[in-house]
Amino acid sequence: MTEPRPAVRLRPNVGAQPFRWGAPWVYADQLVMDRRTRSLPAGSLVELQDAERRPLGLAAFNGASKIAVRALDPDPSADVDRAWFAARLLRALALRETLFDAPFYRLIHAEADGLPGVVVDRFGDAAVIQPNAAWAETRLADLADALCDVTGVTTVVKNGAGRARVLEGLPEETAVLSGGLGGPVEVPMNGAVYLADLTGGQKTGIFYDQRPNHAFAARLGRGRRVLDVFAHVGGFALAALAAGAQTALAVDGSAAALELANDGARASGVAERFEVRRGDAFDAMAALGSEGARFGLVVCDPPAFAPNRAALEAGLRAYERVARLAATLVEPDGFLVLCSCSHAADLTRFREASLRGVGKAGRSATILHTGEAGPDHPVHPHLAETAYLKALFLRIRS
Repeated sequence: MTEPRPAVRLRPNVGAQPFRWGAPWVYADQLVMDRRTRSLPAGSLVELQDAERRPLGLAAFNGASKIAVRALDPDPSADVDRAWFAARLLRALALRETLFDAPFYRLIHAEADGLPGVVVDRFGDAAVIQPNAAWAETRLADLADALCDVTGVTTVVKNGAGRARVLEGLPEETAVLSGGLGGPVEVPMNGAVYLADLTGGQKTGIFYDQRPNHAFAARLGRGRRVLDVFAHVGGFALAALAAGAQTALAVDGSAAALELANDGARASGVAERFEVRRGDAFDAMAALGSEGARFGLVVCDPPAFAPNRAALEAGLRAYERVARLAATLVEPDGFLVLCSCSHAADLTRFREASLRGVGKAGRSATILHTGEAGPDHPVHPHLAETAYLKALFLRIRS
């Protein structure tokens, strides 16, 4: 680096110690936002300083975002180039290769892997990048090249959709950056085979974060009839069938997702025990209740009902309703699994809402286990948001 970077300073009333200890975000209202600072292009690399102008490290700046600064490197003069990306990717890859025997996992989990606002999911020889921050969007070519260098993947897809990009002022765009895809990709997990649509599916095509919860639920479903609500591509249902469930019914509102679920059932050799039902999840559960249907294992893994604090109370009511409807469908001594991926609803509030719903259904339960995201989704110690996934495993007594 030959030219000094512009400096961005903390306001005098903002302590610098959390940032020296690794806090990765600085909000706009914590900064001296003078005319010069506001004029910096989104994604600019800056030297973050404390109020006394002492350097805190290298960061990325976006004045259009509530998260105005994202910490990148303790060295304010570091070059963020292909080699810089490769070093972080190598460190992340070493962890995943320790955890998994096959190259199907989340490779980069944003701040927890040193690439703030960036998600990379790997699917064998293909990978999907979600550049959800302006600094990564402007350096996507170096990131993609480094990804190919480090992992050997031959196909790289950019998934530029979602709420996070909107908050960064970035456009929605999905594109194949290198290589090519002949269709959905087969993903082996927990004894089942899933089909992931890397260009048209939800998120990056599959939810790796639920892998350990799929496995725990699959043990509970052995020899039982299973209902998987908000099933997407059959995450819980196919794992349960692979582990010996009697039958499984998957409910989802997306015809495309259910088609992939059916394809996965065929690839897993369990199609004769697998059914799908398309429709609104709440309506489907109410209809199943009216039909007198009962299952030994019911799983509900809805989208984020409380993606932010403003939506929290409405989201908790929705989680309560899910629990109430689902609990009526569980046979005595059967199991109910309730999940939340909402950042704003912490475990305590989610558990309270869920147990309230179970009670309103006239059922009683014990908590067997509380699950979280798999280890390829590490938690950043300064960001509670990275511990977003909760899964309650309940035994319904009566």
